[in-house]
Amino acid sequence: MSRHVAIVTDSTAYLPPRTTERHGITTVPLTVVIGGQALEEGTEISTRSLAQALQKRRPVTTSRPSPEQFAQTYRRIAESGATDIVSLHLSAELSGTYDAAVVAAREAPVPVRVVDTGMVAMALGFCALAAARAAESGGTVDEAVTAAEKRAAGTSAYFYVDTLDFLRRGGRIGAAQALLGSALAVKPLLQLEDGRIGPLEKVRTAAKAIARIEEIVADRAGSACVDIAVHHLDASDRASALADRLRTRLPGLADLHVSEVGAVIGAHTGPGLLGVVVSAR
Repeated sequence: MSRHVAIVTDSTAYLPPRTTERHGITTVPLTVVIGGQALEEGTEISTRSLAQALQKRRPVTTSRPSPEQFAQTYRRIAESGATDIVSLHLSAELSGTYDAAVVAAREAPVPVRVVDTGMVAMALGFCALAAARAAESGGTVDEAVTAAEKRAAGTSAYFYVDTLDFLRRGGRIGAAQALLGSALAVKPLLQLEDGRIGPLEKVRTAAKAIARIEEIVADRAGSACVDIAVHHLDASDRASALADRLRTRLPGLADLHVSEVGAVIGAHTGPGLLGVVVSAR
């Protein structure tokens, strides 16, 4: 009997719908709660609505999918003919999504391998794509997982936020807590490291911070074949300008995505976010 490996991820991967459709990737949504109203990321709340709520200082929280949501997804995929599932999710240091998937996997009708990628945003998205491509070429579960893990090992994420306040409120600040004492005097550059958000550098102005991210990404990419994702929240002009500069600077650039982050990440970073994911192929 031939095996059919299906790929699942969550909505914080921020993969374009056409990409998930093309590669048969199933996305399980996280939830954003604004003023007591629970809304599914990607379908029930826009980033514009989120940015407005944050600017008005309305209470905004996020929550993981429930184990039952994952269980329903796994059952549906199995009924469609999949014999195995690889379920790849954002860092367990940032969310309980991975844990919920593990609970659901125990009762799934087909074997499910749940993977904590340690990533988020398109850093997670690139891992899901690597796994999907391996599965499309007839790869086994182990080969799909290995492809995702290899991609994660070659992926870095850097970002600038206008303020650390949103990360502090959401408890996602980790080691970057040390920057809070001088947060009014600096523009913090952060990185995803060991699945957590940590400090990278302190820069005095937004313009210098963005220029520094450009330099860091160029150094990280070198001449290697890389995919780049430029993320933002309510900062499309900054994101487009940075993407244009990176296109001219990276000799090994394979693909470049520019997108606004979804509501879950945006809720913890706030308007003005500018992030770059660099991922070696």
